[in-house]
Amino acid sequence: MCGIAGIISPYPQLVVESRLHDMANSLIHRGPESEGFYLNDTHQIGFAHRRLAIIEKNSQGNQPFQYLHYTLVFNGEIYNYKELKIELGKVGYHFQTSSDTEVIPAAYDYWKIKFLDHLDGMFALALYDANEENIIVARDRFGEKPLYYYADYKERGRFEKFLFASEMKALWAAEVPKSLDGTMMLNYLSLGYVQNPHKKMATFYSNILSLPPGHYLKIFPKEGRVQMRNWYRLKYEAPDLEISEKDAIEKFQLLLNNSVEKRLRSDVTLGASLSGGIDSASIVSLMQKNGAKDFKTFTAIFPGFSNDESKKSKEISNHLQLSNYTVTPTAPDIYSELQHLCYHQEEPFQSASIFTQYKVYQRAQQEQVTVLLDGQGADEILGGYSKYIQWFLQYLFRTDKKLFKKEKPLFVDNYASFQWTWSNYAAAQFPNLVAKKLTNRTIKSQNSLPFNQEFIAHYQSTDILEKPNIFRPEDLMYYNIARMGLEELLRYADRNSMAWSREVRLPYLQHELVEFLFTLPSHLKFQNGFTKSILRKSVDNILPENIVWQKGKIGYEPPQKQWIQSDPMQGLLFAAKEKLVQEKIFQPKILQTHLPSADAHSTNNLDWKILNSSFFI
Repeated sequence: MCGIAGIISPYPQLVVESRLHDMANSLIHRGPESEGFYLNDTHQIGFAHRRLAIIEKNSQGNQPFQYLHYTLVFNGEIYNYKELKIELGKVGYHFQTSSDTEVIPAAYDYWKIKFLDHLDGMFALALYDANEENIIVARDRFGEKPLYYYADYKERGRFEKFLFASEMKALWAAEVPKSLDGTMMLNYLSLGYVQNPHKKMATFYSNILSLPPGHYLKIFPKEGRVQMRNWYRLKYEAPDLEISEKDAIEKFQLLLNNSVEKRLRSDVTLGASLSGGIDSASIVSLMQKNGAKDFKTFTAIFPGFSNDESKKSKEISNHLQLSNYTVTPTAPDIYSELQHLCYHQEEPFQSASIFTQYKVYQRAQQEQVTVLLDGQGADEILGGYSKYIQWFLQYLFRTDKKLFKKEKPLFVDNYASFQWTWSNYAAAQFPNLVAKKLTNRTIKSQNSLPFNQEFIAHYQSTDILEKPNIFRPEDLMYYNIARMGLEELLRYADRNSMAWSREVRLPYLQHELVEFLFTLPSHLKFQNGFTKSILRKSVDNILPENIVWQKGKIGYEPPQKQWIQSDPMQGLLFAAKEKLVQEKIFQPKILQTHLPSADAHSTNNLDWKILNSSFFI
């Protein structure tokens, strides 16, 4: 895992080496072990790299990496690098290292831009082809690794400088202006949105863009020109209604097992994040099956809190005979460390759950575990959230009323947070009407909050909400993966792990596994009142029954409400209100407005959003 950065210009001598050093220094947490730089003869192309060595720990794996006439900087892991080296070796390519880095330029040399299709991994990369005089900047399929960029256009259609980096702080280190996007901030404060579904590239800073997952840029340095192309789109077609449950389970088991096996490839210490749920429990059990021994697991616990996971995580650890290390974040912790967390996150986040994850990775650093496997992504690909249940029942109501009558009471009984009413059915029948109604309701809500009227007038947009057309629950799952939802969670995981120089790997996001699940009919994921049915049946014989078939969903939830109600946090909240008044975002009356504290998963958490946003203004 690493940090990458670069500067490109059509004008000679415009790329300054000291600026590359500034960018690299800002990314030292992503790669504390070594740094490297590349600057071409005309000072028009410069790359910077910070390295956290995972595979091939010696200097042969350092970057920028030179291979033939290519120069590469790369952040991430290519899990199938061994298989690719064998395949490329058969057509004449030779490799001098045992690293995964070396396979990237060789794959590009052979397959050209189609090389991306052959990579099984998480990555953000920049590859300079000196012969063709162009640069490919690419990002992985689902957005596990970040890539931000800024283009300074002095002439129409021709940039003077193009900068890219793993984190925005590297761009700011190169004196890219830090210009807050008021519309994004308004939508965050009023809706809790941290993404714009209509503008996938948008960030909270109006001049900095995020390269969307599954996309690449082709940069022509001499011309000062950039092209963006979509190289991956998740396949989503009609479900395979002929597949049997037995065959589906067997293939799912094979794909998930293979994903875990490849994600165990490492020359450093491995461990895992462990909650009290089936997602992470399944991963750690498969780690053991694939030969990982005596690895450490890490869990956040909150004794006495209603959603504490200590009992379940301990049961899983004992059952699998694993060492489990716990951390208990507190109100004093978040009070003293929130600024540091926000520095690493760079953009607002929805709740204090992100702080909990951040402390888990800190605990892993303390135990000298560098790579952690994690169960993130399972809810999105297997339908784990309660919102998917209502759409499954919608689907049954329209296609199989007998099964609907059977499943509805089972889901209502198993998931306390789930409710199904006739309004759900109406929403499915008239999505455009509902979207318009929600937009009007949102604007009314924004106008009812004590925002500064000039702020509202300048940044309020009617193009706020997007209501996808949903027939099956997979329609919403696809939307959350491809449009809005998953990328946000991946940002949190990347920044939190990298803050402590840890690497997180997500077996559920192996692309062939995800694609396979989208070929399955809904009833293989939602069955007998349970979500993730295919996963539960796949691990039913290796995990305790009460873990596999536990009712409801355990959220990654801290006692946020109690934290914010503590005196130090109330003082911090008042200071945040003052700052937002000073910045003319809120009217002064917000200072006298009592904001009720809300739980981490509540959408009515204006107190948290005000507190959090103040660190980014």
